[in-house]
Amino acid sequence: MNSPNRNESLFRARLTGPFSGVVTWAQLTTLWAVVQEHPEGWYIYAIGEALPVGPADADTLMTFTQQMDELLHREHREEYCGIVYADDKAAPTFIKIFDPHNLGSSCGSSGMKTLPGWLLTRMPPELLDDNRPLPEGRKRWWRSLFQGQPV
Repeated sequence: MNSPNRNESLFRARLTGPFSGVVTWAQLTTLWAVVQEHPEGWYIYAIGEALPVGPADADTLMTFTQQMDELLHREHREEYCGIVYADDKAAPTFIKIFDPHNLGSSCGSSGMKTLPGWLLTRMPPELLDDNRPLPEGRKRWWRSLFQGQPV
């Protein structure tokens, strides 16, 4: 694991640390199952929205993983997943999910690194500034997931 320099928080060091790609849809199904097996302590953060007030409860996490799985299958029309990354697929503590409509360059090879659309993390997230406009449809989708429940 990367150790943060004195100007970088542990959260940001983890965000930019090593991750493994979830390449196949079957791997994504397995990852969701691992997350749902131990649902306590997960923070759900949509970049561009308010920070979560605390970890999600089990029902909220189940709703998020099911709805996210449906969104990714519907909007990322590929034979492979390839837009979800976990710090450890067998025992994840940090998962980055990229928005199918704003993939940019997640590796940063273009000189600009694209932030994920969503994070699942066992550590409290920090506010991440993203200069891309978040489409109104995506905001409505996010807010409708929990119908006013704190995330």
